[in-house]
Amino acid sequence: MSGKRIGIVVGGIALIGVAVLAWEALRPGPIDFADGQRVALTQYQAKPTGVPADFPETDLIARGRYLAEAADCEACHTVEGGQPFAGGRPFDTDFGTLYSPNITPDPETGIGSWSDADFLRAMHEGIGKDGKRLYPAFPYAAYTYLTDEDVLAIKAYLSSVPPVKYKAPEHELRFPYNQRGLMAIWSALYNPNERFQPVADRSPEWNRGAYLVEALGHCGDCHTPRTALQSLDNRRKFAGGIAEGWRAYNLTSDKESGIGTWTADDLLRYLKTGRSQDHGSAFGPMAEAVHLSFRKMTDADLKAIVEYVRTIPPVSTPDLPAPKLEPASDRPLESTAVESNPRGHEIFAGMCAGCHSWTGVNSYIPHTTLTGSRSVNDPTARNVALAVLRGASTLPSADNAIATMPSFGNVLTDADVAAVANYVISRFGATPSSITEAEVRELRHTR
Repeated sequence: MSGKRIGIVVGGIALIGVAVLAWEALRPGPIDFADGQRVALTQYQAKPTGVPADFPETDLIARGRYLAEAADCEACHTVEGGQPFAGGRPFDTDFGTLYSPNITPDPETGIGSWSDADFLRAMHEGIGKDGKRLYPAFPYAAYTYLTDEDVLAIKAYLSSVPPVKYKAPEHELRFPYNQRGLMAIWSALYNPNERFQPVADRSPEWNRGAYLVEALGHCGDCHTPRTALQSLDNRRKFAGGIAEGWRAYNLTSDKESGIGTWTADDLLRYLKTGRSQDHGSAFGPMAEAVHLSFRKMTDADLKAIVEYVRTIPPVSTPDLPAPKLEPASDRPLESTAVESNPRGHEIFAGMCAGCHSWTGVNSYIPHTTLTGSRSVNDPTARNVALAVLRGASTLPSADNAIATMPSFGNVLTDADVAAVANYVISRFGATPSSITEAEVRELRHTR
């Protein structure tokens, strides 16, 4: 091949590479779906940042506590059974295991020696006090939209919690992902390092909801699919993702695979209590978010979140059918799942039917109703299997009753978990599942 032809081929390959990189890099921003002029906060008619008007406390630490709860900081920075905010919680990824750092005010192992500028740089730019780049498991690409005032209020609150001397384990990442310097490239591509700008022709409630969902709550980090470079794919905004092994479901207005059939009251009740009469109960990371964050927010903020989320354009998640709403037969043996999966039927009869009932509707313990639940209508059976392995708890109801599903991971084999998960979905869901023993084994060790 002549030198000229080689040059043309190399140039073509380089051009394709640039095009692919541009396609990956030039993703829509989190609220680009909303047409309208973006303006600076000072030019907007209301204040969508800070604490809401119906938050009664005015001192800095109280405001910081509210914002830290809205940002769900405690969930990620607290290991199971550990001290709040002391870090050490493991997060398994495709690239290795990350451990959250200590953010208590301990001066040696926490953030007690951090200046305001250090904290702002970490939250907005993903750079620690020591100058090291932070991995985007810490959602600084969302927190970058927070105002300086709100970031420093959060810092003031964290400075008031009890200091804990504890150093989290070092990350266990494979090469080249253990090269923190590469995060500079990622940040240049995917962290805009800019503060929130309201959409001028949208209501104050909508803009407040956008600030809560996209900046503080960083909901997209769980509910939006990732690209090959691990940025949020906002071309499929809120179409679903994976969080700590659990499947985070579609939050768009799609009527089959999303929340298009949910009413505003359904969503509000779900955020407040972690359950809905017609759509099931939250468990896994979502239940934790309700417990540590959403239920502590004011009614005005929850309504703003609902107002905003209901405007997300519909995106279909092809493998998720519309949930089956009709109860199953109250006769245990009237199910095709019995013949095809006798072991699953046996386990359900012995361990599950007492709370969940054979119909999937429990009028005595409504939180345990399976009918209409998205997890039971997920053909991957991932979340059902994880609930069996790890157990699940709901928040206290109006009468302070707590529905707790115990963990069966220590008494059931991986094959047993697969069998009962497939049985549940075959009996109560719209489409059967076929999760395997090997897939359950992998889920069992996911953190």
